[in-house]
Amino acid sequence: MNKEHHYNLEIEWTGNTGSGTQNYKTYERSHVLRKDNKVNIALSSDPAFRGDTSKHNPEELLLASVSSCHMLWYLHFCSVEGINVLAYVDSPEGIMVEKKDGSGQFTEITLKPSITLENKEMKEKANQLHKKAHHFCFIANSCNFPIHHKATYDVGA
Repeated sequence: MNKEHHYNLEIEWTGNTGSGTQNYKTYERSHVLRKDNKVNIALSSDPAFRGDTSKHNPEELLLASVSSCHMLWYLHFCSVEGINVLAYVDSPEGIMVEKKDGSGQFTEITLKPSITLENKEMKEKANQLHKKAHHFCFIANSCNFPIHHKATYDVGA
């Protein structure tokens, strides 16, 4: 039997400058993500859509979700397989295509983790675990576009 997990949070628009959405240029795209007992996250739209450059946007959160989920599964499988990962930093990139009518979608994401291993002999096995992590990643399994993996490796001192 499958397990069901339920998630919830609150998003509040905070960009009313006094006249609501009277016209496209009179309101800010600012909003806040809230969840009980967690740090609030200030958000906006992408600057291309009149967003605040000092705040994260939904497109960045999608990249972060894919990257974070993959990393957590990857680290889990490395620990199970006896691969000691000393550091992991990802710099994911995504491509979103905007159509003439203003709609759009992501067409791909590339994860680019830089991974430091304790033992260089484990590199090949460590690299293979990206496929397994991808297969198990809840977020990647929910996306309808390709997610690529271009890992680089270093060996710790």
